[in-house]
Amino acid sequence: QVQLVESGGGLVQAGGSLRLSCAASGRTFSSYAMGWFRQAPGKEREFVAAINWSGGRTYYADSVKGRFTISRDNAKNTVYLQMNSLKPEDTAVYYCAAEGTVVAGTHRSPYEYDYWGQGTQVTVSS
Repeated sequence: QVQLVESGGGLVQAGGSLRLSCAASGRTFSSYAMGWFRQAPGKEREFVAAINWSGGRTYYADSVKGRFTISRDNAKNTVYLQMNSLKPEDTAVYYCAAEGTVVAGTHRSPYEYDYWGQGTQVTVSS
């Protein structure tokens, strides 16, 4: 079993920055990919970013590429999402997710992920 706990959400003005953290426990952290998803009120959950087991490959939604950076520190069992140049449309609950097995692909589908955190609220004011 894997447990995930997000932190770092909050209220920020447009153009500002936040860094989200996701702490994992229960399974060897370095052996699976990690992802970030978000969900705004009344909308479907959408892919934001993902990172493979080694940290050597990253993937981003077009809406955040160039502004967000995903990274991981396997020694700390933690994945991060650095969010810069935030926009009001980035407002959502952000969820951390972990794959239970090593799989091929770009890790954009939520169906690949076996474990999910409870989410952290990010609000960007205009």
